[in-house]
Amino acid sequence: MAHDEKLNQRIRDILKGKRGITEQNMFGDLCFMHYGNMMCGADLKHGLSVRVGPEKHEDILKLKHTRPMDITGKPMKGLVFIDPEGYKTKAALAKWIERGMSFTKTLPKK
Repeated sequence: MAHDEKLNQRIRDILKGKRGITEQNMFGDLCFMHYGNMMCGADLKHGLSVRVGPEKHEDILKLKHTRPMDITGKPMKGLVFIDPEGYKTKAALAKWIERGMSFTKTLPKK
């Protein structure tokens, strides 16, 4: 899949200065890792993906502009896609990134 460079740069701008952030190609898009754990990503086909964790998965799917992350025919519990309308502003994108980081903070560093 093609990377969404504009969205990737917006994510980089929000994450600038945060510790433990790296980038890695996963799921056909560029993913942002927090201490080695996938936190969020972006591609042109699906938009923003965020790892929210299995405990919050169903509640997050009740929010506007969200849908299950399903790229193989089997939804991945704990991961969601957000439609572009859901991260149009810098504040909205930052909130999604914080949701991802909140979950990865609960995981052991890799």
